[in-house]
Amino acid sequence: MAREETRTTFPPTRPAPPARGPADTESGDRGTAGSPDADAGFPGETTRTRVWATRLMVVGIVLTALNLRPAITSLGALLEEVRAGLGMSGSVAGLLTSVPPLCFAVFGGLAPRLARRFGPGTVVCAGMVAIATGLAVRPYAGTTAGFLAASALALMGIAVSNVLMPVIVKRWFPDRVGSMTGLYSMALALGTSAAAAISVPMADALGGSWQSGLAAWAVLAAVAALPWPAVARARGTGSGRGSADHGASSGDGASPDQGASEGHGASEGHGASRSVPSPRRDPDALRITRSRTAWALAGFFGLQATAAYITMGWMAQIFRDAGVPAGTAGLLLAVTMAMGVPLAFVIPRLATRLPHQGPIVVALGVCGLAGYAGLYVAPAGGAWAWALLVGVANCAFPLALTMVGMRARTSAGVAKLSAFAQSTGYLISIPGPLLVGVLYQHSGGWGLPLLLMSGLMVPQIVLGVLAGRDRTVEGEAAR
Repeated sequence: MAREETRTTFPPTRPAPPARGPADTESGDRGTAGSPDADAGFPGETTRTRVWATRLMVVGIVLTALNLRPAITSLGALLEEVRAGLGMSGSVAGLLTSVPPLCFAVFGGLAPRLARRFGPGTVVCAGMVAIATGLAVRPYAGTTAGFLAASALALMGIAVSNVLMPVIVKRWFPDRVGSMTGLYSMALALGTSAAAAISVPMADALGGSWQSGLAAWAVLAAVAALPWPAVARARGTGSGRGSADHGASSGDGASPDQGASEGHGASEGHGASRSVPSPRRDPDALRITRSRTAWALAGFFGLQATAAYITMGWMAQIFRDAGVPAGTAGLLLAVTMAMGVPLAFVIPRLATRLPHQGPIVVALGVCGLAGYAGLYVAPAGGAWAWALLVGVANCAFPLALTMVGMRARTSAGVAKLSAFAQSTGYLISIPGPLLVGVLYQHSGGWGLPLLLMSGLMVPQIVLGVLAGRDRTVEGEAAR
């Protein structure tokens, strides 16, 4: 990549070596880049280290993604039992389902700053520890306030990891953004659906206690923390200044020309061209709020998050109120989430091959409207069909993540856009689940909540079409 050429100085008497990929940089940038040993030393050993580090990074990304939703969907499947155990009203339960976007908005904005200071790998590792601790503690907190506080701890870890995953993918896999985002999104959908499907049976198997069914997911988060210290050592992600991760987060070494190369390389199929090295830019010079695309993407992200958290928090209850047994309702929620497993791989790859992602946005929105209509007309009779349709609509999330990688040219731009879109988007999504809980309690049914969900789908489609236009936030902010 051209970025690596700007970060390495070669003697004028030697021909410049070929551009290196991200993995090469991670294993060699820590004080050895450009030295004779680094360029002509032990290629076999370097290759083995690079391959090992890349595989470890993929494992870390997958395990992390598996843990980004079980804290939410496991609660959705057992919400009735949790409400009974803690004495929650419908409005308080609505507040509980609004905590995830609130935490994502508050803590997600801190992720780029933490990544510049400690490195993304270290921050993600700390995030997994926070998730494991919060999930282990919250079922036994004994009070609603304690339950909310422990949930907030877990969601804080999820928030920073949410923001940094697109940055990590863009930095280390710049020519495979679509496929790596698809892999990450598939793992996320798998973890989401698994938590919805097996939390109730797992609670039954562990003595019929909802506390055990929720706490068991802490084990998966603890396992996900294990690869990241090794990744930090192998690739220099644990340090701040001078590490590759620091560059990923703060933009060190990311020039406009390099960014252009990465931005189009991310669109697998748009043909990345090699760029000419140019001076580094201060990442803080990018005024993300001046970009209309950034605002459109934030709005799209917020509205799809609203739909997703309403679905994760309340969909199982919709089915249970229609007479569907608790176990079956959990399976239906799992089916909804499981639709993201295949589609989360297909949609990002398709999106990166299109100059405009608007048609995908429209198709997903139409599925959502059809699913909500079905839930209103015959929630039990066509339950499996509605679960499938809503599941397809929820795949707006991997599409939004892919567009974050495509709407910025540089790693620093992706970091800023990811933090802005997710933090602003989650702020937008906070009232949705809470309002659904209030409407449900005071109307005594699901007609008004489903009408609200349908109404929110329309602006989601409009903003998604605007965010899908072929342009970058750097170009807009410079005008």
